[in-house]
Amino acid sequence: IKPDGVQRGLIGTIIRRVEQRGLRMIGMKLIQVSRALAETHYSIHVGKPFYDNLIDYITSAPVVAIAWQGNKAVGVVRQVLGATDPTAADPGTVRGDYAVDIGLNLTHGSDSVENGKSEVNLWFTTDELVDWERVGEEWVFET
Repeated sequence: IKPDGVQRGLIGTIIRRVEQRGLRMIGMKLIQVSRALAETHYSIHVGKPFYDNLIDYITSAPVVAIAWQGNKAVGVVRQVLGATDPTAADPGTVRGDYAVDIGLNLTHGSDSVENGKSEVNLWFTTDELVDWERVGEEWVFET
């Protein structure tokens, strides 16, 4: 949850929407992002016109880093968040309901399983992640 989501008090709303889809939170922390972490996380955007503003934005206020687990977690999270550009996001998604500008789109979601694993390893140490099973998951995920 990016700085604008934290500043606007949407942490609980965003978490609730993902949890209601059945995913398990296995890690969460409120952090002030260092410039080094921001530059590593957004290294694929180096040289793009928005890069410097993106780094300034993500380091401007605290963020909530969350690791989610469950069947099709990457796709589920991206569906809950909605399109990166909030004006293209469907109503009922986080961005479609709460955001207007692409530069203040409230959240980040990994775009692939590989990137998800890499990003979890970037943002969390192994001792910050909890492997657990939710009672009743058999009513959410097919085995």
